[in-house]
Amino acid sequence: MSSAPTVPTMTGTATVALDVDRAFGFFTEFFGSWWPTDYHIGQTEMADAVLEPREGGRWYERGVDGTECDWGRVLVWEPPHRFVVTWQISGRWQYDDDPKHASEIEGPLQRRPSGGTLVELEHRHLDRLLDGEPFAPPSKKVAAVGAPSCKPSPALPRAPA
Repeated sequence: MSSAPTVPTMTGTATVALDVDRAFGFFTEFFGSWWPTDYHIGQTEMADAVLEPREGGRWYERGVDGTECDWGRVLVWEPPHRFVVTWQISGRWQYDDDPKHASEIEGPLQRRPSGGTLVELEHRHLDRLLDGEPFAPPSKKVAAVGAPSCKPSPALPRAPA
């Protein structure tokens, strides 16, 4: 019996010169300040990337024209030590609303005895994104294909942080 090939889990670590509370806040509340703006799925330039601070919260980009494009959802929210989000952008750089096709990104943060915070990221279940299709590297041309999942920013206020 053969099984579908799996894509290895991607991991990364960094130690930052912030206490764990500030590191968690910087990474999650100011997501758009460090995310590379070239990596987006909307047709317009990306103005911000937003991670809503609660389980069930949205993870999305906001374009300069106000459109919002979902990237995933918050599965676990345990400030200041851990969060888990879904990544629901397929290997074709299009949003896929089926959670069975989502990969997961986990970000545990730990205080270092010597000071600072260890940030570890794990991106797992990457094979779910491909669903048997070849991977397309991100590009502005491919990013524009994902536009149908984007919608105008709603007039309703966002949930409080």
